[in-house]
Amino acid sequence: MGINVNKYEMKLLSSLAKVFPDTEPRLMIECNRLTALKCETVSFQVAFTGANSTREVVIVEVSSPIRDLIKVRTVDLVPVGFPCYPLIDDNYLRTTPGLYPDILNNLLDNQVYIVPGQWRALWIDITTNENSKPGCYPIKISLKNDNDELCFVETKVKIIDVCLPKQELIHTRWFHADCLADFYNVEVFSENHWEIVENFISTAVSRGVNMILTPTFTPPLDTYIGGERTTVQLVNITVTDGKYTFCFEKLKRWVDMCLENGVEYFEMAHLFTQWGAKAAPKVMATVDGEYKRIFGWDTPAVGGEYTLFLNVYLPELIAKLKEWGIADKTYFHISDEPQISQLEDYLAAKESVIHHLKDFNIIDALSNYEFYEKGVVSRPIPANDHIEPFLENNVPNLWTYYCCGQFYKVSNYFLAMPSARNRIFGTQLYKFNIEGILHWGYNFYNAQYSKYHINPYEITDAANAFPSGDPFLVYPGKDGKPVESIRMMVLYNAITDLRAMKLLEYLTSNEFVMDLIEGDLGSPITFSEYPKSDMYLISLRNKINAEIEKRLKLQ
Repeated sequence: MGINVNKYEMKLLSSLAKVFPDTEPRLMIECNRLTALKCETVSFQVAFTGANSTREVVIVEVSSPIRDLIKVRTVDLVPVGFPCYPLIDDNYLRTTPGLYPDILNNLLDNQVYIVPGQWRALWIDITTNENSKPGCYPIKISLKNDNDELCFVETKVKIIDVCLPKQELIHTRWFHADCLADFYNVEVFSENHWEIVENFISTAVSRGVNMILTPTFTPPLDTYIGGERTTVQLVNITVTDGKYTFCFEKLKRWVDMCLENGVEYFEMAHLFTQWGAKAAPKVMATVDGEYKRIFGWDTPAVGGEYTLFLNVYLPELIAKLKEWGIADKTYFHISDEPQISQLEDYLAAKESVIHHLKDFNIIDALSNYEFYEKGVVSRPIPANDHIEPFLENNVPNLWTYYCCGQFYKVSNYFLAMPSARNRIFGTQLYKFNIEGILHWGYNFYNAQYSKYHINPYEITDAANAFPSGDPFLVYPGKDGKPVESIRMMVLYNAITDLRAMKLLEYLTSNEFVMDLIEGDLGSPITFSEYPKSDMYLISLRNKINAEIEKRLKLQ
């Protein structure tokens, strides 16, 4: 409950609220009952406003016996020019352009601005560890001016005496190393670039990403036909008298860096172009002393020199993957998002390399069930609005993905959507026993088709191409480190929900957990039908945690 002192006001909110500057947020007490397992981050928000005629600088103070576990950030606004498509459902916050809350910035000298007549928010994380003592701890968040307390809120968090289990879900958000070099204006794979890449990978892993798109060649993704993205190619190639030789030194450095930061799985860059596997990706090489492009949009995917090249390259790459001990955790792609009209081209591309990759998992984002039914792919990744035929036919080891096209009814995290629509994803993944999830944009800082670079603080929709929020989850900080978003933290919470459900299932059964999830609902959860309230998700996680604690006490 917020305490008003003169003209200042604060409100305690859950992590699922979004505070717009022109709207007074609603207080929901139930959504602020915080419980946490060890080794996870739980979050809440504090909205605040003031009625002075000018902007004020105030100090944020945190009082708690677990102060060392608590981090406070400001929730800052970003421009949204393209909030949604014309076709919408009833689960959007707003549909008009404007300023939307998303960026989570660190406090500078514990200070925050009160903007007259506007509501703003603080984001508070509580990060427990394996040594955190169980118990119920009070937390007080105050705003102070000099030594005077202007207003404050109070809450509690209960820490339960068990660690969140290891994540089983395979989770990739496509990593765009070229966008980091472009934004920070550093040479690709210079020491500065390596440091920045590691910063962004480390943050991704801390929030549940455990698979990394690896640019053996510059990934042929979101590039207009005939165009090129900035070259980020980890494999050095030399061509002498028509013969190929390979140096995997940079790739080895990439693999080592990823492993050191907790990455468990690797996906090699797509072997053929996007949307149909018509051509070879851009491949650079030093040919008789000259560094130049040897394959690209003008190279047929199958039957020519590129096929001969792959017959030399893939065996050598595979030998290195085995030598480094990651072959069983490496996945390959053929082509991204092929349509049913491109099935024959996709199949031809796959057949040209499958004799090399027969011992590897091949995964691709595609939504036509015919690809699986005809045996063209064994590990399909359908979009969450096209997944029903795959579920109905009990496709094993099923993955799913969403991107700009998944805007109607299903889970996603556009800036215009409520955070509950983001977080429900974890519950859906649990119910349908999904093995892996994919999204195309962890840090895509280009206009659509990579025609030019953009500033993500100014353009959040890839230059009016996709609903704002789709192209990236993190912003590039001034220090070469990523700045997280509300959407990234809520997605992280969705995945920790899944992990907590897995723990409770281990202690009880799948049936017991599903009864907690659906027992009070009028209809079963699907990927398009689910509870839309913040209250449901917060209460569900508290029930899960309470049952975990109860079972542990019985052991």
